[in-house]
Amino acid sequence: MTAQAVANLVGGRLTGPGDVLLRRVRSLERAEGDALAMCTTGRYAGAMAQSNAGAVLVPDALAAAPGPATRIIVADPARAMYVATCAFHPADAPRSHVAATARIGAGTTFGTGATIGEYAVLGARVTIGARARIGAHAVVEDDVTIGDDVRIDSHVTIYADTTLGHRVWCKASASIGGPGFGFVSDATGHHRIPQLGGCVIGDDVEIGSNSCVDRGSLDDTVIGRGSKIDNVVQIAHNVHIGADCLVMGCVGIAGSTHLGDRVIVAGGAGLVGHLEIGNDARIGARSVVIADVPAGATFSGHPARPHREYLRGVATMYQLARYGKTLESLARAREDA
Repeated sequence: MTAQAVANLVGGRLTGPGDVLLRRVRSLERAEGDALAMCTTGRYAGAMAQSNAGAVLVPDALAAAPGPATRIIVADPARAMYVATCAFHPADAPRSHVAATARIGAGTTFGTGATIGEYAVLGARVTIGARARIGAHAVVEDDVTIGDDVRIDSHVTIYADTTLGHRVWCKASASIGGPGFGFVSDATGHHRIPQLGGCVIGDDVEIGSNSCVDRGSLDDTVIGRGSKIDNVVQIAHNVHIGADCLVMGCVGIAGSTHLGDRVIVAGGAGLVGHLEIGNDARIGARSVVIADVPAGATFSGHPARPHREYLRGVATMYQLARYGKTLESLARAREDA
């Protein structure tokens, strides 16, 4: 596309030559004359000044900054780059194919354009939507429902009675709908509680590699529409995650905790069970949440507390360390008095 065509596509304002031909997207540092790059903030203005990109997406504040002559001015360069990237790299057309090595159970049905990879194993009465892709060595147990345009990567396991909505993506080695961690303990040992609930994954959800979403013990575990789960995340039984949430890598969410809509949980955080996390709440990285979090609040720390309160506490602790010797001298003087 020409730079002018890209500007029209993203709704931006073009400055400089509009006939520059763009064939790809690249970072500012790697871009050459046929590449589109972006500069989101002044933090990267130095890289833009040195860039060889054919055109750059910039916010209005960087419209006159040094750099390539052709630039496209937009309100949100990252959003514009997403739109442009999709245009330069359209999704592959679906190919309907069932590998000869795949094992298909009785009563399983396929939508138009579905693809089943090598050595995949599908149980009985599985329903697979149109254009769904099941990767090599994936296992889909009995009575699973998979929507349209779903992508199940290699070595994913989908346990029985799980429901996946449309356009779900489960990345390699994820485990969906497995039995939760529930036991009754007595003098004879730990006895597994039957996990009788289901697991429901909403439309447009992504679940990262090596992440586990357990089925419910009695009620369902639910991941709401549009939520994105990163790699190596544990979501326990009966957890409810609302719509459009972001759960980063290495997070653990214990049983029966409920997240509202648009909640962000940063990497490495842990949430104990039976909590209510309100809409639009944010949990900081490595936090340990042991109490409910109100809607719209930002919590961090161990244990988690309102973010500014946590920062004040940390600052006070480090200030006290500066006066440690003085406090020790005062204590000794008082003892000697």
